[in-house]
Amino acid sequence: MPFVKVRENEPFDRAFRRFTKACEKSGLMAEIRRRGRYEKPCEIRKRERNAAKRKLRKIHYLENR
Repeated sequence: MPFVKVRENEPFDRAFRRFTKACEKSGLMAEIRRRGRYEKPCEIRKRERNAAKRKLRKIHYLENR
């Protein structure tokens, strides 16, 4: 869980912005978006299959440059 220590005389907006960036960097926001709704097992397999295809396509593209 990300946390931010508020510095001396630091405005709340700036501390909140640092906290938001820390959450994004840790992957927390992506996890919340992913768990926002139920995903059927067939949808999970389809998403993972598409990710594997994209990864292979990227590898082949970089090898053939």
